[in-house]
Amino acid sequence: MNYSKFLYEKEKKEREARKSQTKIEIKEIMLRPKTGDHHRNIKVNNARGWLEDGKKVRVTIRFRGREITYPELALEDLKEIAEDLKDVSEIEQAPNLEGRVMYMVLSPKK
Repeated sequence: MNYSKFLYEKEKKEREARKSQTKIEIKEIMLRPKTGDHHRNIKVNNARGWLEDGKKVRVTIRFRGREITYPELALEDLKEIAEDLKDVSEIEQAPNLEGRVMYMVLSPKK
């Protein structure tokens, strides 16, 4: 077999493998502990659409100022959002507090 032909076949296989790969996209909704119900529902409906399209969604709650002293409010919000999206998603990563940000990752149901 010719070496250049071998290289060509190898590149062709790699190109085909790259075509068949699927890149998982993570969309994000960002809220604050004092976000109103109407605004939160709009964001949740956007997340529902993304989950139905097969994308993962990261729900982030950012604390500002003294809000960090009440992380249980954010945890309650995240649980309510997970409950609202329970029919189209499952929790991939439980709520986690990192610095001034609490987040949770939801993935679409199979």
